[in-house]
Amino acid sequence: MFVRKIYSEADLIKKCLGGDRKAQRTLYELYSGKFLAVCRRYVKDSGSAEDIMIEGFMKIFEHLPQYRATGSFEGWMRKIMVTQSLLHIRNNRALQLEVPLDEGENGGYIESTENLESEDLLRLIDELPLGYRMVFNLYAIEGYSHKEIQELLGISESTSKSQLSRARATLRDRLKAAYEKEKSHGR
Repeated sequence: MFVRKIYSEADLIKKCLGGDRKAQRTLYELYSGKFLAVCRRYVKDSGSAEDIMIEGFMKIFEHLPQYRATGSFEGWMRKIMVTQSLLHIRNNRALQLEVPLDEGENGGYIESTENLESEDLLRLIDELPLGYRMVFNLYAIEGYSHKEIQELLGISESTSKSQLSRARATLRDRLKAAYEKEKSHGR
């Protein structure tokens, strides 16, 4: 049975900075699940999301000397994961943030709004067109401002706001459709 040595956050960072492989493994094991979920919100393919997460950890270890302990360590690492996800999208797809209003409006619906689970909502978000999904994730889930999204994605603030509005409208429409479907089936 593998027993992981418990470190304080400061000790873990210090040991990772010193090249301690066990500490690096501990850091990875502590956060890999959370960060895989972060990467997965941006990239639909699970294999690609895992690759991005691993690249993100490599960046974390590479840039760890730059961490100044002035904010949340997890938040600092999360920003690296988000950046890696966005870089992957830019480098591997034609990034089209402008999505026509009618595109993506008829995606999959959840079976029941009565028992809406976080997985259902995440699936609905995952089904959004790329531009909507990226802006929605950055704004609603990661907490970035429209100004920060503008800088991250190279779009205008108004485009960011528009994409967020369209993402919310699409999600609202899909939830309403699921509710109507449930209602018509007498549930």
